[in-house]
Amino acid sequence: MSRDRCVNNSLPTRHNLSLDHCTAGDTMNTLLTFSIPLLFSSLVWSGYLEYDQDVLIPEDWTHVGRVDSTEELELTFALKQQNVDLLEETLRLVSDPDSAQYGKHLTLEEVSSLVHPSELTQKVVHHWLQSHGITNCLTVHTQDFLQCTMTVEVAETLLPGSKFHRYVRDGHSLVRSSAPYSVHDDVHQHLDFVGGLHRLPPKEQDLSKASSKRQSKAGVHLGVTPAILRVRYNLTATDVGTAQNNSQAVAQFLEQYYSPADLAEFMSMYGRSFQHLSQVDRVVGTQGGGKAGLEASLDIEYIMSTGANISTWVFTNPGRHESQEPFLQWMVLLSNMSDLPWVHTISYGDDEDSLSAAYMMRINTEFMKAGVRGISLLFASGDSGAGCRHLGKENSFRPSFPASSPYVTTVGGTSFKNPFKVTYEVTDYISGGGFSNIFKMPDYQASAVDAYLKTVAAALPPQSYFNTSGRAYPDMAALSDNYWVVINRVPVPWVSGTSASTPVVGGMMSLINDQRLLKGLPALGFLNPRLYKLKGQALFDVTEGCHLSCLDEQVQGKGFCAAPSWDPVTGWGTPNYPALLAALLAE
Repeated sequence: MSRDRCVNNSLPTRHNLSLDHCTAGDTMNTLLTFSIPLLFSSLVWSGYLEYDQDVLIPEDWTHVGRVDSTEELELTFALKQQNVDLLEETLRLVSDPDSAQYGKHLTLEEVSSLVHPSELTQKVVHHWLQSHGITNCLTVHTQDFLQCTMTVEVAETLLPGSKFHRYVRDGHSLVRSSAPYSVHDDVHQHLDFVGGLHRLPPKEQDLSKASSKRQSKAGVHLGVTPAILRVRYNLTATDVGTAQNNSQAVAQFLEQYYSPADLAEFMSMYGRSFQHLSQVDRVVGTQGGGKAGLEASLDIEYIMSTGANISTWVFTNPGRHESQEPFLQWMVLLSNMSDLPWVHTISYGDDEDSLSAAYMMRINTEFMKAGVRGISLLFASGDSGAGCRHLGKENSFRPSFPASSPYVTTVGGTSFKNPFKVTYEVTDYISGGGFSNIFKMPDYQASAVDAYLKTVAAALPPQSYFNTSGRAYPDMAALSDNYWVVINRVPVPWVSGTSASTPVVGGMMSLINDQRLLKGLPALGFLNPRLYKLKGQALFDVTEGCHLSCLDEQVQGKGFCAAPSWDPVTGWGTPNYPALLAALLAE
């Protein structure tokens, strides 16, 4: 999701702040999310939590003006956590099938006792806020997030350098700082970042655009429906959920809403051959008005048709205040709810280089906290192939986050080889994949990635385009091309993207969880260590096709290509459900 931006080279000033005392509430209400770009990466300044956060505003946002000093903001303070290394080790043990601790997941209370900020950190941050008259704060069960309300004047004094402006795009209004912020030196070591100042939502993907290039050759293809998916991935009519303690969820961020009427219509049209639910059991957040969104409709219709008859939740996070970040809001909710679905699929991402390292590292810790609780997080790999970042005369591939996190399962995309038949699959050229520039390669995938790099060494793009030591993604894939979706009561064809493949895989993981729960086994939790130990067993290997990248002389629009076993386009391949069920039911 590359962006053209206007430039703001203003640098912040520094101020001294006094400290006193503050109290926080016991519960966190809904928070928000967005994301932004990269700028000040060459210097680390004293007092700057996110020195490398891009504060340039994309040109598709229109500047309206400075925000009145008396207007209220809601900012989120991410307090430093304890025992992050121990959390990471615990996640490794409960996720490794060869470990005696496998499946012994923690409760929210146990996670909280492990990572909650020290008394000193809480005292220093609370005193700092109170000294500026900030007392309207809510916290979460784990005590590591504070959401506080204050005026713009107070925020700009609290966070020297910040300058709040209002921006609009497509009828949506946001308040963001046009310059980087700093914090008092006494507070710096106790905070990871402050949310609500910078990150803007990426431009919504056009899920119909990706397939338009194929319509001429595939014009008579009827497209992908739940029935087609069940044929391809070998699900029978009896492969539906029955466990009472099972549930799954999708999360929406960019003003996206599903329509209950559309879901019911979709199921009446495409769900006749298997038992299913036609209603969402729970909506967390507030459903907005207006027409249904294509993204939200796609996600909910396909997780509920693949993960059929399983209780389904929708997390909807448009943001209740202009200064909140919806993706961050969703992460905070996970830290504050003891009862959560076992599988979450999220079709959301932004460029790694648009986010600060501090922000990504902290969000990565939040993923670990979910994983140790037995929650499976599946993220779409993105629809820009390897991506492309233009750096003067030098280009490089552009990894996407959270797809590049080592603690989520990332899902790429495929197409049918023969567009007229249910045949074997090849790479969908939009399928996101590559190597992180932020996160090192995790041990669970090192041998698989090394084998790929050696096998296809002669055909790899120049190494200056990617980081061979970074976390490689995706982990697996599914069909992402030419889906039927019901939106505003009308069946719409030619919907494509990894936003489709992700809920499809998520629904199958929910079915496997269903069988595990019925046998008295724990939920799958963080999938990757077990997935990589299967070494492609129970998956259809995808070995044909390449995805797109930079349009330059060196790579000429081609990124990575599929190959036998794991590859950075389709991961280990696509699910063969009965074989995958058997493999993941084994204790």
